[in-house]
Amino acid sequence: MADPSSYRPKPGQIPDSPGVYKFRDEHRRVIYVGKAKNLRQRVANYFQDLANLHPRTRTMVTTAASVEWTVVSTEVEALQLEYSWIKEFDPRFNVKYRDDKSYPYLAVTLNEDFPRVQVMRGAKKKGVRYFGPYGHAWAIRETVDLMLRVFPVRTCSAGVFKNAARTGRPCLLGYIGKCSAPCVGRVTPEEHRELAEDFCDFMAGRTGTYIRRLEKDMMQAAEEMEYERAARLRDDAEALKRAMEKSAVVLADATDADLIAVAEDELEAALQIFHVRGGRVRGQRGWVTDKVEAVDTSGLVEHALQQLYGEERGDAVPKEVLVPALPEDTEAVSQWLAERRGSQVSLRIPQRGDKKDLMVTVQRNAQQALGLHKTKRASDLTTRSRALEEIAEALGLDTAPLRIECYDISHLQGDDVVASMVVFEDGLARKSEYRRFQIKGFEGQDDVRSMHEVIGRRFKRYLQEKERTGEWEEQPTDTTADGPAPTGPAPTGPAPTGPAPGPVPALAPAAEGGEPREDDGRPKRFAYPPQLVVVDGGQPQVAAARRALDELGIDDIAVCGLAKRLEEVWLPGDDDPVVLPRSSEGLYLLQRVRDEAHRFAITYQRAKRAKRIRSSPLDDVSGLGETRKQALIKHFGSVKKLRQATIDEICEVPGIGRRTAESVAAALASTAPAAPAVNTATGEIIEEDDGGSS
Repeated sequence: MADPSSYRPKPGQIPDSPGVYKFRDEHRRVIYVGKAKNLRQRVANYFQDLANLHPRTRTMVTTAASVEWTVVSTEVEALQLEYSWIKEFDPRFNVKYRDDKSYPYLAVTLNEDFPRVQVMRGAKKKGVRYFGPYGHAWAIRETVDLMLRVFPVRTCSAGVFKNAARTGRPCLLGYIGKCSAPCVGRVTPEEHRELAEDFCDFMAGRTGTYIRRLEKDMMQAAEEMEYERAARLRDDAEALKRAMEKSAVVLADATDADLIAVAEDELEAALQIFHVRGGRVRGQRGWVTDKVEAVDTSGLVEHALQQLYGEERGDAVPKEVLVPALPEDTEAVSQWLAERRGSQVSLRIPQRGDKKDLMVTVQRNAQQALGLHKTKRASDLTTRSRALEEIAEALGLDTAPLRIECYDISHLQGDDVVASMVVFEDGLARKSEYRRFQIKGFEGQDDVRSMHEVIGRRFKRYLQEKERTGEWEEQPTDTTADGPAPTGPAPTGPAPTGPAPGPVPALAPAAEGGEPREDDGRPKRFAYPPQLVVVDGGQPQVAAARRALDELGIDDIAVCGLAKRLEEVWLPGDDDPVVLPRSSEGLYLLQRVRDEAHRFAITYQRAKRAKRIRSSPLDDVSGLGETRKQALIKHFGSVKKLRQATIDEICEVPGIGRRTAESVAAALASTAPAAPAVNTATGEIIEEDDGGSS
């Protein structure tokens, strides 16, 4: 635990300008990012008497080992830089909302020659129009199925589309009238794109125009006694009305707005968002977060706005954002939202009428989401703390192991031997820190030797990072002929316009042949040591791990093993295992860590095996990329026919020179196929796969 007075900036050193500040721990990892209108006032608040600080703030400042800041011109710049740094450094003491699930969107791929309507999850792509999010994918498919009667846009995958174009026959949807079949030329690319844009207009809320047009055409067809066409138009109008009914009208004035509500307690907060477009609820989503910093409702709202709109542009930011409490810097946040939208954005608290009534509904959803999360989640702060304390007590550790690393070995009968490293911090998986290893020191099956190699490699890298990042004493300024050494890190984002940041950390040693540089605070591969190493196995694996650490001179990291058979915990040098109660939260956490390491190792091992099975003798040809490999296979039809070709024939393939052709011929000659395989059921000789594997 650090004493904040040891790194407190000197009086008058901090500027009184707007800016963003970072707290770093002893490993130079950024643990908190904040912004301020007045840096001097805000940063000074962290260095008052610890008894006066909020418990979470007290934990942060005693975990930190230094503070630095960057001055910016305006509060809007500070807001943008704070968001960028939180996203870049992932500080552990900042509020970060996490989706309780990956919400599906209805997407129209307007960036393709023939736009496609489909369900999409994950990061948004440029040139794709999104609607939602929806609570369930089936809700999207029901809506799309109704709308394809009127807007028969392509919904098939690229493979199906290409196959239909090649054969000249559309898929089933083309035959039943739910696709305009651009794959076989029933409509031109321009006509199909117009259909896709009409589809987007309808989903964006411009619904009345299309329904009125259908009803007008229906009446005209009836007058002309085209009753079948009139009936079809009537059914189309009904389909659109049913699609509209799936989004209830909540605001009569066709408002575009996002409504945000927060439910919170001392430990956690739940956020609910209703996306209203054209007066209808088009999507809903929820976030949950641990309150790892001292933050009130307005602060939670500000963090939510940053994470919700930080990557959005244009119409994705609505004209109106309704919130339960205004952020502290309302004017700056409103200006930031307006810049992202490209026009004015109203950020306010609804006071009366339909919008206030709808906000009550959103708030009720937030309360229910928090209650449900509390009920079903076994990893709340209290449970996680109890689990870590039980592990510390059972293993005789001085403190709770806030960072646990677990290792597992995986192979298939001695082939493709790999290992996994998973990381849990504060009892939760930190997937960005996961690592995979290939066993390089030997061949064959030896789990104990593999474990020794992996632990040795991981912690050798840790010692190298520790030396490189310079966990040294501060060095005096170098005033040699080359001039003074840098006295602080180069800040990210806008260039500082005020005094240099506070206490200057020591420079990291230079990489070989490079210049000295300061660690930038990003998570490094093996920079942070765990308090506990868990291995999947019993006494032999634990002894191998301990031996690897002893050989490196590391004696401050605990080691244990969890054996699958009886879920026993083994410690180095002990003849008898530690047996935790079956109902123990500590045992449950160790099982989760071990199972996650096993899953991660198995996934990697299977991927390596699949890649090896799919390998081709062309993979070993130096300078032959995937494009030219495919050109060779396409030209000759198969690896078998390519193997029979002469060098001159290979040179006929576009992009293949004589030297490359000679390399290809040599590689194929050195991997001549064995005797042909025979289908034992039919007696037929199995030919080589035309796809290129052998």
